[in-house]
Amino acid sequence: MGESSLATIHKARDNSVKAILAEPELFAEFIRDFTSIEILKDVSPEDIEDVTERFLSLVSEQKDGDTVKRINLKGGIALFVITIVEHESQVNFRASFKMLLYIALILNAYETEVNETEVNKETPRITQTRDFKYPPILPIIFYDGDGEWTAEMNFLNRTEMSDIFEKYIPKFEYELVSLKDYSYGDLAKFGNMLSLFMMISKMRDAEQFNVLKNIPSDYAKQFDSMNVPSHLKELLVKVITTLLTKINVPKNEIDDITSKIDERGVSEMLAIADYDVQATRRNASQQALLERLVRQIYRKKLKMKTREQIIDELELEANDIDVLDNFESYRHLV
Repeated sequence: MGESSLATIHKARDNSVKAILAEPELFAEFIRDFTSIEILKDVSPEDIEDVTERFLSLVSEQKDGDTVKRINLKGGIALFVITIVEHESQVNFRASFKMLLYIALILNAYETEVNETEVNKETPRITQTRDFKYPPILPIIFYDGDGEWTAEMNFLNRTEMSDIFEKYIPKFEYELVSLKDYSYGDLAKFGNMLSLFMMISKMRDAEQFNVLKNIPSDYAKQFDSMNVPSHLKELLVKVITTLLTKINVPKNEIDDITSKIDERGVSEMLAIADYDVQATRRNASQQALLERLVRQIYRKKLKMKTREQIIDELELEANDIDVLDNFESYRHLV
């Protein structure tokens, strides 16, 4: 696969994951499932505000997979969550510095926002008082590459002479969520819509569809009783379409698979497990070969000739000869 094709796939995956995390319902599940912070276990979609657009252009042009959320915790405390999606096989060793940029920008914007809400302009700015505190920030790298994530997770360790200047260097770690560390069974245990999206994100080729056959049947059936919102069904269709297009599944086959989600419920998504992409490709290839052969026969006006005469006249190879034997069934093609 060429470099441009890989770039296209990575971009498609970036956009798919960003679309998933853009949904408050799915992001709430993401925070609850993939972090061990107890205070986040009761975060609801209503608590989440997407503030990504305020910071993206200030940090990087490679921004498809970055999101910034503001979560309103109990007690009126704001928590900011930075999520950077990484797909590349080559680990991004700059990740901790990129997080530092986001953190500085978020804290600066928060300070400005708080100061602008002051009622009495004659009093000192609240951010200059002893009691003011900056909000917590949770940085997360979501990695669904195939290799190990080997980048340093603490910015301190990315700085020269950190043993001497340790007290003067910003030190923080980002949370790493590596999708490869979660099996399909692990994801199924979450029992929510996000787990279904994550299973799709794990898939790399047609053979991995078969893994879904081992998922408990009650896992799929629960979605039909969940009354999944229509916008999440639409997103599921888009994500599945991206995956199947990436591995060159014909459009009519994609439409057949995705139509089942609307017609018969989300559980029908697991019908993908019975879909044989390789067989479809073989059939499509044979069909194209047959059409070409039949047109050759008609162009040369050989339709009344014997099988042996056609083989000789067209100098057919073995594959063509096999297809020729089906000739009578396909006269309608021309």
